[in-house]
Amino acid sequence: MSKKIIKTDKAPAAIGPYSQGIATGNLVFLSGQIPINPTTGSVVSGDIVAQTEQVLKNLQAVLSADGLSFDNVVKTTVYLSDMNEFTAMNEVYGKYFKINPPARATVQVARLPKDVKVEIDLIAVK
Repeated sequence: MSKKIIKTDKAPAAIGPYSQGIATGNLVFLSGQIPINPTTGSVVSGDIVAQTEQVLKNLQAVLSADGLSFDNVVKTTVYLSDMNEFTAMNEVYGKYFKINPPARATVQVARLPKDVKVEIDLIAVK
């Protein structure tokens, strides 16, 4: 089975040996996105709401680079540095997945890259 690299400059560039996304068959796997502004390369300052908004914009940009939208998403994993911020994150998340939301796991982790508050990865179907 072949795989296609998904890449866009409308989302932060990979900072290591990984791709923003990979398409294989009818599946698309997006690497975790953190709240980095792709224009400035800096972490978005602010609370969990601002950071979640940027993460979802980044994911949306990578999905769009392969002609997809959040309607194609079947699974997400949300990584939070503080589970006490779940409700605020969930309110922003819900704006992007209004109808037929994907399956999801949410976990609290000890630490995230660049000490951000949230990271989200996903799987989509073409």
